[in-house]
Amino acid sequence: MTAAGIAATAIPCLAIDIGASKVDVALVSVDGAVLRRGRMEVAPNSAHLFEAICELVHTTAADVEYGVVGVGCAGPMTTNGELVSPLNIHVWRDFPLRERLHLGLGHDVFVEGDARALALAEGAFGAAKGQGSYLSMVVSTGVGGAFVMDGRLLDGDSGNAGHVGHLNVVPGGRLCSCGSYGCLEAEASGWAIEDMTGRPARFADAPTRRRCAELVGRAVGTLSAVLDFAHCYIAGSVALGFGDEFFQIANKAAHSVAMMRYCEQLVIRKSGLGTDGPILGAAIVGWRAGS
Repeated sequence: MTAAGIAATAIPCLAIDIGASKVDVALVSVDGAVLRRGRMEVAPNSAHLFEAICELVHTTAADVEYGVVGVGCAGPMTTNGELVSPLNIHVWRDFPLRERLHLGLGHDVFVEGDARALALAEGAFGAAKGQGSYLSMVVSTGVGGAFVMDGRLLDGDSGNAGHVGHLNVVPGGRLCSCGSYGCLEAEASGWAIEDMTGRPARFADAPTRRRCAELVGRAVGTLSAVLDFAHCYIAGSVALGFGDEFFQIANKAAHSVAMMRYCEQLVIRKSGLGTDGPILGAAIVGWRAGS
């Protein structure tokens, strides 16, 4: 068996990661090696997004055998990804992603939330290997997350548990894509920072970067006090792009609100997966469901 708990004889998985701003397609071997990869931006292809994804798949995986298709997609979604409604992909509302991919590709397809898929990869290949409980987060164009508790991915009633970007951090704050006001995503995501400053997050000034880290840290600390975990791993272009100071500020902010004794060991660290994390997560979704 591999670190992901998948038989070492499993053939490569076709992995698809569908995020708010880009789509990645890759063939992934069972030991976590990315064999082939293709990428496209969402915005220029939004009018015919599904057709563009299928074209990217056929270009990337032409003449290569793969056993199953695993998909990590922005949410929310219904059970098993039968209908997906990514908040930042406006052309998809109740879009039948799993069925359409199955018909278009002729393979079994398994769909999971993108941040939830990343959490699986963090435990299999990343910094959370061997840990029973942790929070995995993405602070990028949007803010997402997932909880692994007692060795199991926390699902919730509809399979959408972990949308930490919609924890309220600024009562009466900015309008969020979900329709509420003051969500973490509306205050600390890449799109929120660009909306507030008029520039992409990578050009944010020091006060904006500190505010982002502070809000993320306070959210993590609050969740630690509620759910009793001591490790949080964060990926994403905003958090990683803001560098070590982001994590220093976030840790300090987390401990300013996580005052219960069982939270004393709480630590927020960088994801151990690098840029391959989302695509590895999508592959694990395919292997674990198809095994």
